[in-house]
Amino acid sequence: MIVLTELQKAVDQVTVIDVPALRVESGEISAICGPVDSGKDVLFQLLIGAARPTRGSIQVAGADPFQDRQSFSRQVGVVFAEETLYKRMSVLENIQFFNRLYRLPKTRPAEVLNQVGLADQAAVSVEKLSTGLSRRLALGRAILNHPRVLLLADPFAGCEEISIRLIIQVVRQQTEGGAAVLIFAQEPASLNFCDTIYLLDKGRVVESYAPGQGEARQRPFMVPARAEDKIVLVDPAEILYAFAQEDRTYLQTVNECLVTQFTLADLEKRLARSGFFRAHRAYLVNLQQVKEVIPFTRDSYSLRLKDATGTKIPLSKSAERELRELLGY
Repeated sequence: MIVLTELQKAVDQVTVIDVPALRVESGEISAICGPVDSGKDVLFQLLIGAARPTRGSIQVAGADPFQDRQSFSRQVGVVFAEETLYKRMSVLENIQFFNRLYRLPKTRPAEVLNQVGLADQAAVSVEKLSTGLSRRLALGRAILNHPRVLLLADPFAGCEEISIRLIIQVVRQQTEGGAAVLIFAQEPASLNFCDTIYLLDKGRVVESYAPGQGEARQRPFMVPARAEDKIVLVDPAEILYAFAQEDRTYLQTVNECLVTQFTLADLEKRLARSGFFRAHRAYLVNLQQVKEVIPFTRDSYSLRLKDATGTKIPLSKSAERELRELLGY
């Protein structure tokens, strides 16, 4: 399990983490969510032993992560936000390398690759993997030694929907075996499978809830997106459409195109109340920005938007029927 007690971390005499108590029991999945400046990254560094608390204590699988490194590494699996795989090695070579470090049976790498759906990619160089497949491999490495605790930083970053579903499946399998899981993410999107979600602000837990609670669903929603080296929050009303391309999801506004960590499926769920509609498997459109429905052939349609260039968005035949029923035209 994970136990935080009277935990504080000060940097330059400023308290950046202040968590009186937090527990994740064996068999539970919890998440800590907050923007870049919430203190989330500092808390992650404390939990993996890369930083020392100013006050209080941390117990991860019964070990102090800063002082008892050997016990921590034996019992805890970690997925880092940044890429830490050996890119010039193959998928299998990466797993075999760590398998030897843990002195595990030679059959274990094949088991793990099957579990994370990468058996058919075993001979592929890591540098040639898509982001989603790389995140799966990082998770495979983390579960290699049957950890009692999993700490996952942005496990779905850059993942397509298939990888997200598989990662969730693998995480659930770990908790069924008794592991405690703590996920760190900017937004609670894709985290409905968690038992508890904690919202972090300026190093403090300002809210905790079980996904699905009405109060949590009604919180104001802004879409976080990346612009150069900063995170911007986009008002849904400013989005013309969202689209998926090469394992990434983009938000198109009148002025710019931004990358978001959400999948198109995540956005569809979160933006439904804001008038967005799945026009095509790769496009989610803001209906408030649609000017007209254009039929090209009996089975081919598109949506023309109100922007200056009259952007056209593909509309599938099934989506056109659904839109016809929705709007009554």
